[in-house]
Amino acid sequence: MELRSRTRVAVAGLGSIGAGVVRELDRGIEGLALSAVASQNPENHRAWLADLKTTPQVLPIERLAEAADIVVECAPSKLVRSIVAPVVASGKIAIVLSVGALLDNEDLISLAKDHGGQIIVPTGALIGLDAVTAAAVGTIHSVRLVTRKPIAGLVGAPYLVEHNIEIEGVTEPLRIFEGTARQAAKGFPANLNVAVALSLAGIGPDKTRVEIWADPTVTRNTHRIDVDSDSARFSMTIENIPSENPRTGKITALSVIACLRKHRASLRIGT
Repeated sequence: MELRSRTRVAVAGLGSIGAGVVRELDRGIEGLALSAVASQNPENHRAWLADLKTTPQVLPIERLAEAADIVVECAPSKLVRSIVAPVVASGKIAIVLSVGALLDNEDLISLAKDHGGQIIVPTGALIGLDAVTAAAVGTIHSVRLVTRKPIAGLVGAPYLVEHNIEIEGVTEPLRIFEGTARQAAKGFPANLNVAVALSLAGIGPDKTRVEIWADPTVTRNTHRIDVDSDSARFSMTIENIPSENPRTGKITALSVIACLRKHRASLRIGT
């Protein structure tokens, strides 16, 4: 299948998630073709990119929209606007992992609507977004997320620094935050994209409640969701194995790959 007959995909950010997505695209996903990548330090990646079956273009993030129909954002949250805006303004698709940044750039949603673009938030490290989205068609009374992470996955979070909370020496589970999803996203931008995704699927970032625990007894990033609605009451727990980056679970990259596979698949499962 020629490149022009396939949907072109670019990846912004080549950390553990982005690199995994790039390699899977190079191995082959039905109807898709890897066309370009962007990185803050492209020289660090040229060697392994050159070993791919088809070497993608290496472009500045602002130019990815020119080279692709879908752009996958796997970059630091501060870069989300510069990645996503050109994509949706061109009527194309942006898959956004740093979903917490959307709360500070809500006009990107209007920009996508005005130009026929689309912002897709994959399920990522969470569970049950289909159920929450379905329940939101009716009335959701409450949503609560309780996150437990190993110490290494939380060290250096802005909320901890701002409030002088030391967790390195913690020997038993310690609740370090309780508040809204919006507050969690601001205080833990590298950790709580799951909270924002959950809130956008349900009752919004100011009504979704979040607890965060620094827990030396766990080795996996653990999220529990409790939802009460007029259609169902449900609770779900997921324990994610951390990737090379302790703040991110291995399943996050797999979720992006699953999302891409749906794009041109003959059979799609899930809402």
